[in-house]
Amino acid sequence: MAYEQLKLDNQVCFRLYTAARLVTQCYTPFFKELGITYPQYLVLMVLWEKDNRVINEITECLKLETNTVTPLLQRMEKQGLIIRTKGAVDSRQRIISLTKEGKQMEERAKGIPECLVTNLASKGLSIDELTALAPLLDKLIAAI
Repeated sequence: MAYEQLKLDNQVCFRLYTAARLVTQCYTPFFKELGITYPQYLVLMVLWEKDNRVINEITECLKLETNTVTPLLQRMEKQGLIIRTKGAVDSRQRIISLTKEGKQMEERAKGIPECLVTNLASKGLSIDELTALAPLLDKLIAAI
C-alpha cells in the first residue's frame, strides 16, 4: 500500500461507522418486537421528551435533513404512532404529535437502553467506560 493513512484500520470514521451499525444491530430484536425501526425509535424518543413538535425541531434533534425525516414520519403516521397536523400560526408547518399508541409504546420501550447496557457489560465493556464515551462522542460531534 502506498499510503499508510489510507489503511482501513487507520480510519476513525470506519470505527465509528462500525460501532454505530453494530449498536443498531443489537437493538434490532427489541424493535422487531415493537414493530418499529431504529430511526422510528429515535423520533419516538424525541417526542417522548416533548410532544407536539414541528418537523424542524425533530430534524435538529436528530441531526437529519427534512427530506430524510418526512418519509419516516409518513410511515409512522400510517402505523398509527403519530399524527401530523397543520400549524395554527403557519399552515405550512406540520406539528408532529404522538397518538395514544405512540405514547403507550414508551412504556413498552423503557427497558431497551438497560438491556443494551447489560448486553455490553456482559461482553466486558463497563458502565464507567460507556459513561466516559458519551462526552467524548459529544465533543467529536461538536467538532464536526
